[in-house]
This record gives sequence, structure tokens and C-alpha cells, in this order.
Amino acid sequence: QLELVESGGGAVRPGESLTLSCIVSGFSLDLYSIGWFRQAPGKEREGVSAISSGIDKTDYADAVKGRFTISRDKAKNTVYLQMNNLKPEDTAVYSCAAAQVSHITVESMVFYGMDLWGKGTLVTVSS
Repeated sequence: QLELVESGGGAVRPGESLTLSCIVSGFSLDLYSIGWFRQAPGKEREGVSAISSGIDKTDYADAVKGRFTISRDKAKNTVYLQMNNLKPEDTAVYSCAAAQVSHITVESMVFYGMDLWGKGTLVTVSS
């Protein structure tokens, strides 16, 4: 069974940090690129960050560049999203998704779509 499960969401104050985890099962991170998306209340889903399976390449949306870092541990079948200096506008449900492609960008994952999705984890940033 192909599955992605997110964890690590929570409520934090502006300026604080959180690390989200996306544990995958049933498929290999050597073959699937992973993207993080978020959807804020009343807004459309947007791409946040991406990590390619075939090459050691990452990509970020402008809104999170310099604050968020995507990484993966293939031995643990896990992709992480380290989020620093969180802002109220980062409040959203964050989901990870997988696509069976070797190279992915934030733009391409939004345009072409993804093959598999997790259910998401809520991040709330509020003072």
C-alpha cells in the first residue's frame, strides 16, 4: 500500500520553528520526488517546497525561501520540512505528496500535479 503520513504540526508563536515529517511507505524515495504543499483557510493550495529523487536538488516558493529547508533520509523513508522564523501567514494545513519523476520544482509540481498525497498536518502561527 502506497502511503504518505505527515506529522509535526502544531501551534507556535511568530518567530518560532517547527519541523514537519513525511513518512512514506510502499515506494522508494529513489524513484519518487516529494513536494510539500499548504492550504490556508479560504485560500487555494500552494506549493511550498520540493526535493527531487534523481538528483540532489531542492526548490522553494518565494514566500518561504531562506526560512524553510526540505531534506530527506532515505534510510528512514522520511522527508522533512524544517520551518524557521514562522509567520502568521504560514498558518495552513501542510501536506506532502509524491510524484514518480526524477526532477521536480515547486512550479512543476503545481502545474503537473502529484501522484500520491498525505492527509496533512495543521500548522498554526499566532501570538
